[in-house]
Amino acid sequence: MYNSYGELCTEVYELSKPVGFSYQDVKYYIERLQQLGKKELLEVACGSGRVLIPLLQKGFKVDDIDYSLAMLDSCRKACKALDFNPVLLERNMSSFNLNQNYEAIIIPGGSIQLIELREDLTHALKCYYAHLKHDGIIIMDILLQTDFTSHSVKTRLWENSKNEVITLEEKRIELDIVNQRTVSLLKYEKWKDGVLLQTELQRLSMSWYGIYEFQLLLESIGFVDVTISANYDYKSIPENGDSIITYEARKSKKHKRKEFI
Repeated sequence: MYNSYGELCTEVYELSKPVGFSYQDVKYYIERLQQLGKKELLEVACGSGRVLIPLLQKGFKVDDIDYSLAMLDSCRKACKALDFNPVLLERNMSSFNLNQNYEAIIIPGGSIQLIELREDLTHALKCYYAHLKHDGIIIMDILLQTDFTSHSVKTRLWENSKNEVITLEEKRIELDIVNQRTVSLLKYEKWKDGVLLQTELQRLSMSWYGIYEFQLLLESIGFVDVTISANYDYKSIPENGDSIITYEARKSKKHKRKEFI
């Protein structure tokens, strides 16, 4: 019934978040990775290449995974246009085995919150831990939950180069306080000259976490030296609920790699 990050969703991403578009995160990730001396990366949930391509342009070696074929196709085309050929793989972001270890894993844009079940998040963090080299680094963002409206509707629209209009109606259908999760139904429609050309439904589940709750989750997996930064200012203290929280954590040298299927 539902398309997860299908063609219309991907086109909206291309229009609203083109390659290089930044919430200050692209510059931040590049600077932190350069300061840490990490050049061999895995990006989880790469989408259409918004962060990936600037990293490639700076000389990083980046492998990427995403579970949306439409997103991967968009990313592949954008990379090809710039003569880049990164490894792009269709994988579930909470469970994969690449038989390779990386100096760093990055998950920008709050994508980690797309993992709906807590047990899947725990498995995902173990999976990331296993794919890091000794002393490897993980960097990821989360968004704090500030809107606790149980039912709300938002509408937006975009126009593409073909004079087609894509509308998006986002309707919240579930607010689960106990499990800290919102579920929304996203309805995309593409129109031209009053004619409906295409439609797409997406179920979007977003989990939320407390700032120190997520830190404890990382530490429970075995990550050490966990730092918390607000709004892409390294180690700055979050001051309000609108802050974007970035975690950086290191894999302990004492642990060996395990296999995750």
